[in-house]
Amino acid sequence: MRYLIILLILLTTVGCSFNNIVENNSSTLQKFDLADNDHDGVIMARDNCMGTNIGAAVDNYGCGSIKDINERQELKILFSNNSNVIEPQYYDQIERVAEIMRAYPTTKVTIEGHTSKRGSYELNLALSQKRAKAVVEVLENTFGIDPSRLTAIGYSFNRPIDNSGTPEAEERNRRVIAAVTADDTVPEMKWNIYTVDGQID
Repeated sequence: MRYLIILLILLTTVGCSFNNIVENNSSTLQKFDLADNDHDGVIMARDNCMGTNIGAAVDNYGCGSIKDINERQELKILFSNNSNVIEPQYYDQIERVAEIMRAYPTTKVTIEGHTSKRGSYELNLALSQKRAKAVVEVLENTFGIDPSRLTAIGYSFNRPIDNSGTPEAEERNRRVIAAVTADDTVPEMKWNIYTVDGQID
């Protein structure tokens, strides 16, 4: 009998405990904005610099650094003798220029044509201009770069990088240079697709 009374007391106590449980159906309010509206990897609650360019390098507060662009790179394009035709296997080098121009909308490019000292100055001047213009036309027609951002200029043999007169020197002097510049500073990107890995002058 005593055990039965203890059991009843326990059941009553447990029942009262269940009755004390209060259901809370209200949702927790989010105090901080966890969205990343400008897609820079920093949440809105911490982002001090809204409107960051997509792909720009930013610090922990969403603010990017600024860089000047003034790059010169030799394009390894081999032309046939007295020709300005660009073979398709060299398009990937021109595409690299197009990619940086797309990434940095304020940039412009000057394509420089240079020749060796074989032949007359006038012939080489015309040839260097045609070769530079051929590169510009690929940037415009194949890769969709606005022609207002492109300039072609031929220098004949006025700017050699090797005056030794050897066949190797003549080959080095026959070159096309892409000079990419920006009118203003632009955001520094997280990646660099325009590397200087050739001979520059």
